[in-house]
Amino acid sequence: MAQVETQKKEGGFRLLPAPSKYENGVVKFGDREIKIGGPLPKLAENEKLIRVTHSLCPVCYRLLPAAIFEKDEKMYIRKVCPEHGEFEDLYYGDVGMYYKFDYWEYEGKGPKVPYVDLKSPCPFNCGLCPMHHQHSALVNLVITNRCDQACWYCFFYAEKAGYVFEPTLEQIKFMVDQLKRQEITLVIQITGGEPTLREDLVQIVKLLRESGVKHIQLNTWGGTFARLYMEDPDKAIKYAMQLREAGVNTVYMSFDGTNRRTNPKNHWEIPYTLEVFRRAGMTSVVLVPTVIKTTNDNDLGNIIRFAAENIDVVRAINFQPVSLTGMMKRNMRSRFRITIPEIIKDIEDQTDGEITRDSWYPIGTSVVFSRLIEALTGKEQFEMANHPSCGAGTYVFVEWREGKPHFIPLSKFIDLEGLLEYFKEKAEELKEGGNKYWVGLKILYNIRKFIDKEKGPKDFDVYKMLYNIIVNHNYEALGEWHYRTLFLGTMHFMDLYNYDIQRVMRCDIHYVTPDGRVIPFCTYNVLNDLYRDKILKEYQIPLDEWVKLHGENSIGDQVKYKRVVSDLEKGEIYKNTYKHFI
Repeated sequence: MAQVETQKKEGGFRLLPAPSKYENGVVKFGDREIKIGGPLPKLAENEKLIRVTHSLCPVCYRLLPAAIFEKDEKMYIRKVCPEHGEFEDLYYGDVGMYYKFDYWEYEGKGPKVPYVDLKSPCPFNCGLCPMHHQHSALVNLVITNRCDQACWYCFFYAEKAGYVFEPTLEQIKFMVDQLKRQEITLVIQITGGEPTLREDLVQIVKLLRESGVKHIQLNTWGGTFARLYMEDPDKAIKYAMQLREAGVNTVYMSFDGTNRRTNPKNHWEIPYTLEVFRRAGMTSVVLVPTVIKTTNDNDLGNIIRFAAENIDVVRAINFQPVSLTGMMKRNMRSRFRITIPEIIKDIEDQTDGEITRDSWYPIGTSVVFSRLIEALTGKEQFEMANHPSCGAGTYVFVEWREGKPHFIPLSKFIDLEGLLEYFKEKAEELKEGGNKYWVGLKILYNIRKFIDKEKGPKDFDVYKMLYNIIVNHNYEALGEWHYRTLFLGTMHFMDLYNYDIQRVMRCDIHYVTPDGRVIPFCTYNVLNDLYRDKILKEYQIPLDEWVKLHGENSIGDQVKYKRVVSDLEKGEIYKNTYKHFI
């Protein structure tokens, strides 16, 4: 197995060489030279500076100072490249929501050990380098670039790349061992390409579990399960059960909308895929809509209703505002650009005001709970100290009235602001030497002050659940919680137009690579020619060699999924799944 030679030790671990070097005002990254610096952008009289950061020129990657400023109740980012001119883009669609989220900003602990030597400024020194502020929370493990789809907007499949990338089991084991150096709870998402094209997928899942991975997600568009079901339902169910029994905890599945127009990718297959999961006991599915303005942003409320109708298997929805890749003029970007606040407002409008914008909090608020538990137990806790602009989430209870789902956000019956402030206060009290036993009792006694049972779900006692978990260590109520609620999240991955170095340094969604590095999502995929493509090509299998080893049926048109719409639409499963949406 190819591994990069190491150069020096830090903290008892060998550092990998930095991928680039900074010399005389220029970053040398392979055979490419990237310049540093440019003018600070000027603001107009009606524009208010919020903060200064660094960003990149979308044309040449030049590292530039950037201004994030307020205009017309929204936030924009502007930078000026001396060679390619000014670039401006929407950064955040509601300045009030930004300030609310910014209040809950926390500085991350950073990884316990860096992986690479420090030779260049961020983002040309990934990863993880000593500048990074956050340990890994979710790690993407790419196991193939083969795919049975050929989406027009995707470049990440073998035929377009010109080679196959499929790490061996030995390389996968090495990558997991690299992650263990952080000494955190390991959460890995198996991704691709389409992971179900690997015949040894079950074996890979077992390997991850045996290597100490606590939570395993499978990222898929779901078509394999539907195709198998149409061929032989028992075969499809057996395959899903094998994956579940091997260790898959969650299926992370594309789902862009509830009709043919908003979800041309897998609209027809989803009903059969969910049926397979239902019958196989795979009851933790996350629906993942890529949200594009003017394309599917009018279908967000229906996506939530769809999840509620399938709450026996669907646990969450993660809305992802589209990342605009490639060179694109500003008016075209404005047509498709959507940010987290617009998604949250659309959801409020499309759920008849039930899921309000005030229901949402930045991911960083989870640090409040992590640090309270750390103070109570004395044990270091897993943290997600993301930048406030990276993501947000909320939990909603689902209640059925007259055959229709209705949604009760936690904020409707819990004073979340007050509870979070209270938890912060108790964590500080413990940090200053407070008695853990008495502080714990005070917390249990006072929690009920923040809960309004009259406004909450009529048949579920949140305080009783918390009491049973904290005092009796009885987790049955927590299980009921998960099956009565939907987690709604949104995570905005960046592109070259809205790139913010401060966000990159706080990223906790990473990729692990065969050379031993751990690379933040928004450098791996946005600077794809410097990171993703360069790494995968280094570990490639040429197409002709792949065909010799695995046969012509293992790649190209032979593996592409061929949909027969009429067969899928005439099925009762399809009709029942979409009866309220078509």
